[in-house]
Amino acid sequence: MKYQVGDKILILHSNEEAVIIDIINKEMLMVDAGGVQFPVYMDQVDFPYFKQFTEKKQIATKKEKQFVDDLKKEKKVNEVRVADGMWLNFLPVLDTDEFGDEVVEAFKIYLINRTEQRYDFTYTLHFFGKADFDLKNQLNPFENFYIHDVPFANWNDSPSFEFEFILDPPDKKKAPHFETSLKLRGKQMFAKIDEMRKKNEASFSYKLFETYPDKQHDDFLEMDKLTAKGYKVYNAANARQHLDPPRSVVDLHIEKLSDDWKHLRNHEIMALQLRTFEKYYDLALAHHQHSLTIIHGVGEGVLRDEIHAILRLKREVKSFVNQYHSRYGYGATEIYFQY
Repeated sequence: MKYQVGDKILILHSNEEAVIIDIINKEMLMVDAGGVQFPVYMDQVDFPYFKQFTEKKQIATKKEKQFVDDLKKEKKVNEVRVADGMWLNFLPVLDTDEFGDEVVEAFKIYLINRTEQRYDFTYTLHFFGKADFDLKNQLNPFENFYIHDVPFANWNDSPSFEFEFILDPPDKKKAPHFETSLKLRGKQMFAKIDEMRKKNEASFSYKLFETYPDKQHDDFLEMDKLTAKGYKVYNAANARQHLDPPRSVVDLHIEKLSDDWKHLRNHEIMALQLRTFEKYYDLALAHHQHSLTIIHGVGEGVLRDEIHAILRLKREVKSFVNQYHSRYGYGATEIYFQY
């Protein structure tokens, strides 16, 4: 092969030097240019020898004397970074089949932070609503983070890429956490691959969010009699932005819900747990979540049975299951919605 890992190469369109850090396939390379890693096609790069040779030749032909006072000060080149949000990037891993045609074997998944903030994030990949892979880590400003490979054959299993982001350090003016997800079907992936090839690009991306959301406050509009009576009035067109952030997992253990719970009676504890369940159930619907996991514990099963009885009456519930989970044992119920 023409190139090897560790070779120095030249990016032709930007005249920028980089180092090869990985050979993706026979047509694509992963390179590092000044700490920024990205994929390129082999026909977009070359060895820097020609550039170095021509530059040396040009320098050799200029024999005019220069004095110290004539030397121009070197200008400091500032790297321009455009902050345009958080992106999920898909890099196809290509191979050749027995007929000589290129086929996509898998996708390398990258989380790309093009913002000025650092985040702690939790990532979960679901197939048919069931968790298949999860990861917790931190993402620095303007950093690309490789997550894992996903075989292309798995795109028939309704993949859902789910994230929870938390600012590090926290900001009192910003939301305590932010959850978002991306669902992609096989047809969408084929269309994206076709578009990518037409544009001669190495990968494609989806924006998860542009800016981390602000903490929501109750907007109080003065409307004569209503406000005089203490009512809070909202603009219906902006109702959703007044909602609390949703959660994909809700822990109903009482110590998670209240710091001062030891004086509560059993029925008061149960009431608080059910109110919390109803709150996040409604938020899940309002934010069109496809699933919600409720941690109720094992115990005698009283809280679990109450929740299951409520779910049987909810028309938005497609199904729910209380089965063994690697994290929660038998102490959680997974709910799947239909819209």
